[in-house]
Amino acid sequence: MKTSNNAYSWIYDIKGNAGSLFFILGMCALEGEEIALRHADFLKKLSAKLGFRLIFKAAFDKANRLSITGGRGIGLEASLAIFEKIRREFEVPIITDVHETSQVGQVAQVVDVLQIPAMLCRQTDLVVAAAQTGKPVHLKKGQFLAPDNIPSIAKKAAATGNDHIWLCERGTTFGYHDLVVDYRNFALMKETGYPVVFDVTHSVQRPGAMGTSTGGDRRLVPPLAASAVAQGIAGIFMEVHEHPEKAVSDGPNSIRLSDLEKLIGYLKSLDEWTKERQLPACP
Repeated sequence: MKTSNNAYSWIYDIKGNAGSLFFILGMCALEGEEIALRHADFLKKLSAKLGFRLIFKAAFDKANRLSITGGRGIGLEASLAIFEKIRREFEVPIITDVHETSQVGQVAQVVDVLQIPAMLCRQTDLVVAAAQTGKPVHLKKGQFLAPDNIPSIAKKAAATGNDHIWLCERGTTFGYHDLVVDYRNFALMKETGYPVVFDVTHSVQRPGAMGTSTGGDRRLVPPLAASAVAQGIAGIFMEVHEHPEKAVSDGPNSIRLSDLEKLIGYLKSLDEWTKERQLPACP
């Protein structure tokens, strides 16, 4: 399939939350070329069938692991080759995390959206380096941050002249081994004017709950996602896998590919219903 710039240009048109809901979907960590291509093919066909905008996601390195034995992915060089192949063959934009400033330039040559991990969202040099590429930057709000802290981080990126900045909610630390989603955050983050994305699968994690790894509960993904979409946000981020029990990382909170069509269809319809109406204000 021949690559066309038009296949990716829509990501630069995302300026707020009024447009149709887009979806960031893929495996937590890349596990190899064959399985990555299989997932990309499934997701591309599903996006065509249901008519939604798709960004393919996967991490080349899950550097933030609790245990030295935690699954991390296949590394930078091998992953970039796979990203390039997926981008070319399926004409779908790619998003991945960057963890160090030294990675940014190389990753930006292949990837369309650069993601700042939640644990690194206050790393000024990393945020600035990602923004200086001119690519859209997906800023994940740290589990330790209040919503009124995130505009300061967005300003770091905006100071480079890059106005393609997306803000992401992914839950807040709630004691040990748990996260909670504060639904006030969506309204407050939308007040910045930036697009807001909900990382719903990471929000149902239970950090460190399995002793040396993170647990989760994918059953909670549909109701949490629906509640966020009803607030008129820009996008939904979900980790998906054909066999979550075999996933290298984040299997307990990943959605099965076989369950994805009904869930996305529901969220897409809810988004359309929501954005056809004006939410009453109570100043």
